[in-house]
Amino acid sequence: MAVDPVNLSDIRAARRRIKSGVILTPCTASIPLSEITGSRVACKLDNFQRTGSFKERGARNALLMLSRARRSRGVVAASAGNHALGLAYHGKLLGIPVTVVMPEFAPLIKITTCQRLGASVILHGSDFTEARAEADRIAATGPAYIHGFDDPHIIAGQGTMGLEILEQVPDVDAILCPVGGGGLLAGICVGVKAVRPSVKVIAVESVCTGNLTAAMRAGRPVHVRRRATLADGLATLTVGDNAFALIRRRVDQVVRVEEKWISLAILRMLELEKTVVEGAAAAPLAALISGKLRGLKGKRVALVVCGGNIDPAILGRVIEKGLVHDGRLTRFTVTISDRPGGLAELARVIASCGASINQVSHDRAFSGPDVSETRVVCTVETRDRAHISMLHRALRRDGFRP
Repeated sequence: MAVDPVNLSDIRAARRRIKSGVILTPCTASIPLSEITGSRVACKLDNFQRTGSFKERGARNALLMLSRARRSRGVVAASAGNHALGLAYHGKLLGIPVTVVMPEFAPLIKITTCQRLGASVILHGSDFTEARAEADRIAATGPAYIHGFDDPHIIAGQGTMGLEILEQVPDVDAILCPVGGGGLLAGICVGVKAVRPSVKVIAVESVCTGNLTAAMRAGRPVHVRRRATLADGLATLTVGDNAFALIRRRVDQVVRVEEKWISLAILRMLELEKTVVEGAAAAPLAALISGKLRGLKGKRVALVVCGGNIDPAILGRVIEKGLVHDGRLTRFTVTISDRPGGLAELARVIASCGASINQVSHDRAFSGPDVSETRVVCTVETRDRAHISMLHRALRRDGFRP
């Protein structure tokens, strides 16, 4: 039988090693999230780390495990962002030069933040595979390559979060953890199952990633075609070999969630928890609110909120999409009289229903042959989907056809 690349002793040693440089983040109970999910929810807020992500744990551990000679030559890594930030920050603290190669799709906020932390950033390739090839080429010239999710020292560092959750939420029944490359999930699986085997560890991924699902089906890590996703931190194309070896015998369940639920979960975290999260960090809550995990009703559930590094421009779009999915923003097209009072009558009906007009645009050129009529496209703020239905009934009753 093969020896596991990471065990509980490794994780405990990593915890002692990184303690002075990594924040012990809160894992607080959430009454609002408990109310909307039916579970007793606690959020492990690793978006509170200095660089906004759990990746600091593994990065600091891996850097501290380097020999003096290797530290002087520096390190290089391929990363979609958060691993790069963790290495850049702790490399600067420890005096170790860091070079990171990011795919060209990497979020702008992660690129600029990484540069501000003192790392040399190289944008190369359209996906992680191409970025990795460039990082390997650089590593051949001297710097040590640190894999973002499959290095055993990285996995051990990430596993420290699992031990913290067990101490902070002693009665936890299940831990929901996002999964992309698998380093975080592997570390949590090893630590949690070694200390308290009865705690369920549930992996959550986007339908647009699916690395672990594909690996579980094939019995080995396989490459998954990249698709656009809000959860860019999960878009690694494959789960790691070491990570998969640790996960496959320990994880209790793997679920996949649609992007619309991830956008809604980001909105819920912002509104109810007053915290900004990135797509990957919203995935565990997305699984709960989508109804994928009905067996957790009444159970104590810890959500791994792994990061908060979302591009502000993307956040604005995500909020709007979340409002649409929530039934709080709707759009419809109706035909009205193009004479004085036509638009006022439409506004009266909308106001009588308690809805608020967000935007109105006229479409005279394509409204048909009757020049006395025009089509208008209305974007309206509503309370929920039932409110939208009430508005549509009122419009039809007054002769408008949404």
